[in-house]
Amino acid sequence: MQKINSWLNIWWLAIRPRTLPAAASSVLMGWALAWQAGYFDLLPALAALACALLLQVGSNLANDVYDHERGADVVRYGPVRVTQAGYLTPRQVKAGMLVVLGLAAIFGLLLANHAGWHLLWVGAAAILAAVAYTGGPYPLGYHGLGDVFVFIFFGLAAVTGTYYVQAGNLPTLVWWMSIPSGLLITNILVVNNLRDIETDRAAGKRTLAVRLGAGFTRAQYIALMCLAYLIPIGLVLMGQLEPGGLLALATVPLACQASGRLLSVTGAGLNPVLGQTGLVSLLYSLSFWAGLALF
Repeated sequence: MQKINSWLNIWWLAIRPRTLPAAASSVLMGWALAWQAGYFDLLPALAALACALLLQVGSNLANDVYDHERGADVVRYGPVRVTQAGYLTPRQVKAGMLVVLGLAAIFGLLLANHAGWHLLWVGAAAILAAVAYTGGPYPLGYHGLGDVFVFIFFGLAAVTGTYYVQAGNLPTLVWWMSIPSGLLITNILVVNNLRDIETDRAAGKRTLAVRLGAGFTRAQYIALMCLAYLIPIGLVLMGQLEPGGLLALATVPLACQASGRLLSVTGAGLNPVLGQTGLVSLLYSLSFWAGLALF
């Protein structure tokens, strides 16, 4: 078990900081598209990033405590969960979750004041979904809906929302490029669910991996990865995207490496694939932006 030396270290472990670069990747895609269209606005861009990161942390804390309460953390192949390990009580983790989601709501209010109060509905849905993934009377992750939740809120909503609060409009290209971001972020969950397939099945957590099996889950990962790279190629061929955007394809070797490892390991051996998949997501957005800027 990981040694914890201080209160700050415990909370640092609880928020799972290694998930945050991946959470930022969809916002960076929105930044890139806004910059390319001449709408980049630093303050709302940063507020959108803060919202995304806080929602990710809030979701991490919710998963930590609610999975523990539902008995899904008895055996862990992934990082230590602070509730299950006894470092924090469920009440403490829930309090931290409420603080973090409250901060996300404050940034959401600032964005709604800037770009339109109708955004409150999107923000409220995102906060609710962050908790409902593992909490509430119908936890999404326990009924095979986690992949859809992640794709919509950490992919589509993050990219389009980031662009909209800067530009005030949503062209077709933004919708299209929100899909690769959503697919790559979803693949992080796919790896997580593949790793935990046996322990989730034992705990009654009916993820898509549990429902459809390891073979399907591996095929799902490869399919989502391939589609994420085919979309910008198709957009360039249709004349909707500048060719510089294809610099995102520079991350193909890393994606292939992650895919190859996914096909050959199980259990805790998939932890490095989680890190690689998150890195693919981040570098994809950064490479896409660099390509638009350079070419």
